[in-house]
Amino acid sequence: MLPKQNVLVTGGAGFIGSNLVERLLMLPNVGKVRVLDNLSTGFRHNFQEFLANPNFEFVEGDIRDYDTCLAACRDMDLISHQAALGSVPRSIADPLTTNAVNITGTLNVFTAAKNAGIKRIVYAASSSTYGDSAALPKVENSIGNPLSPYAVTKLVNELYARVYADLYGVKFVGLRYFNVFGPKQSPTGQYAAVVPIFVNALLDHRQPTINGDGTRSRDFTFVENAVEANVLALFTDNDAALNEVYNVACGEQTTLNKMFEIIKSAATSDIEPIHGQPRMGDIPHSWADVSKAENLLGYVPKVLVAEGLKRTFDWYKNQLKIKNYGLKITH
Repeated sequence: MLPKQNVLVTGGAGFIGSNLVERLLMLPNVGKVRVLDNLSTGFRHNFQEFLANPNFEFVEGDIRDYDTCLAACRDMDLISHQAALGSVPRSIADPLTTNAVNITGTLNVFTAAKNAGIKRIVYAASSSTYGDSAALPKVENSIGNPLSPYAVTKLVNELYARVYADLYGVKFVGLRYFNVFGPKQSPTGQYAAVVPIFVNALLDHRQPTINGDGTRSRDFTFVENAVEANVLALFTDNDAALNEVYNVACGEQTTLNKMFEIIKSAATSDIEPIHGQPRMGDIPHSWADVSKAENLLGYVPKVLVAEGLKRTFDWYKNQLKIKNYGLKITH
């Protein structure tokens, strides 16, 4: 029997990271799962349920500190690098911090992994890398110019991964996430994502605001699909799948108006949205070709948008009953 692999998940207290940790702890080929997170955008309640598991370990620390990264890599076999400062608007408001976390922090993780002898890193890339390219669907080898500091940082991550693979022999897999949503995504804060904002509003019987006329479209991706892509990338034995970047999405377009209607139906609500100004730095449309991930990783999106949105709404509704998962209910 093959030895169990110890996995470091940076950003494991965050939305995607904590969902991934939950899955890794269930796998028979995984030993210890260590989370490194500074809790700036992650939360203790995201990993509270894992604390009783002897294979789970939490390290509070910042990837901007190299020694912290090196210590976190000790005795690990694989890394899933999810830690980042997300949000296009946040990067426009504060490009320095976005750069420090997403570029310097990622370089610290990559370098620490190299020096610790870790041979494979799966890292969170982003659909924002496609920038001003108008081509649809988005194909991995055809990108445009970045439209935000956040997009620049995610592109630089891909460039560093390619250089480190060539220079040091570390194997990388980049996953370009397309608008991931689902349980454990925070609905509060200035830079909350659109799906939990809409869910929170309808649970609170408020009108949410859609930026623009609602005809902009996204390839919304349920978090379970993103987790599956990470697991496939971490453990693939297909050498041709390594040192590549993949779209992680459902391969379908959904407008903001349609997305809201699905959530509204799940909520059995008659509330109508307010339409505001389009958001600076946003692209009009996003739609992924996922055939490369299907062919090389065996990735198939198992939960499509409508089902994912319903499951997400039901999860948040249930949180109101048990622990008020950051939801600000005012009535």
